[in-house]
Amino acid sequence: MICLIWILVSIITSLSSVQTLDNGLALTPPMGWMHWQRFRCLVDCEAYPDECISEKLFKEMADHLVSDGYLEAGYEYLIIDDCWMSKERDSEGRLQPNATRFPSGIKALSDYVHDKGLKFGIYADYGTKTCAGYPGSHGYLEIDAKTFADWGVDYLKLDGCYADLTDLQPGYIEMGNYLNQTGRPIVYSCSWPAYQEPKGVKPNYTALQDTCNLWRNWDDIDDTWSNVTSILKWFSTNQDRIASFSGVGHWNDPDMLIIGNFGLSYEQSKAQMAIWAIMAAPLIMSVDLRTIEPRFRDILLNKEIIKINQDSLGIQGRLVTTFKNIDIWTKPILPKDKNGAPSYAIGFLSNRVDGYPYMLNVTLSELNITEAEQYTIKDIFDSKTFTTSPRDKLIVRVKPSGVVLLTATPVSK
Repeated sequence: MICLIWILVSIITSLSSVQTLDNGLALTPPMGWMHWQRFRCLVDCEAYPDECISEKLFKEMADHLVSDGYLEAGYEYLIIDDCWMSKERDSEGRLQPNATRFPSGIKALSDYVHDKGLKFGIYADYGTKTCAGYPGSHGYLEIDAKTFADWGVDYLKLDGCYADLTDLQPGYIEMGNYLNQTGRPIVYSCSWPAYQEPKGVKPNYTALQDTCNLWRNWDDIDDTWSNVTSILKWFSTNQDRIASFSGVGHWNDPDMLIIGNFGLSYEQSKAQMAIWAIMAAPLIMSVDLRTIEPRFRDILLNKEIIKINQDSLGIQGRLVTTFKNIDIWTKPILPKDKNGAPSYAIGFLSNRVDGYPYMLNVTLSELNITEAEQYTIKDIFDSKTFTTSPRDKLIVRVKPSGVVLLTATPVSK
């Protein structure tokens, strides 16, 4: 009997280990570049020779990630999204790239990216087709996982078009198992909440936490400020339900950074970067790095904002209150003082449209920041510093649809 019990325990333990994420990756939110928001499914290389989804585009983006300082700042992943594939699998059932747009093949492109010191990401879809109609991975999960490992893939975005909602969770778990079995460390980006949440189906976030390194929760981001704020509205409305599942190795993902494109002003771009950092969101750019204006590039490369995002505590920040139509977000970060009081990042995000930087008076205690007697406050964008207590009034002026980003560090005594 004892022997039988031991065998059953061993089997259960073995099954459990297979069905959990076991790659040791994404200990901080992943950072990189992905093509979708900016370049979509442009496959006509005659009409769009510099923008079509091709090995030329990705090699040029890899070059700029390195030469323009993005890799040094932490943006290490170059990720292909949809529309890279041939419409047919090869004779052995493997995915293959479009031969005209990727004449050297994916392995050669992966090698090029790795030779630059970058990591290489790719896109697939759990359903019968990708969102753009290319071959899906349903029924081919094991062979696709092996193919990606053979190509040297470091990051997989698995989408969820053309799949049954009830099949998503077990299917994504199955793919995660096959990725683990390849023995190659591959960051696993899942999408099943983005298909369940809009349908009113509450995803199993415990299973997500155990299966995926990051997961898209909600709508695709588009190149408009209203879309950014609608995503933030969803995240703040649902933060009590989802925030605790985000942390070291597994992150909620509000989608790509659209900074430097066409839809956001300079102030709105600062705002997206600041609040994405506070939310511990993956920082995945989608912009033409060849033509981005320097002032937008400087936002993406801001070391102090990136430091907030990459803080090793891994805590997702939250909307704590709204004063005068200005949302205030906070995130505990390092360093801590000798008594264990954390520092904080504080973002003041304006939803006002009245044309001038609105003056707001607030205390740290009103934001539940009371662990230390005094804090050094730093304005990240203006580089001003001063000391205050939790009871003293903070005066900030926030531009319409803009942001003020502060850090509050305990003063050691």
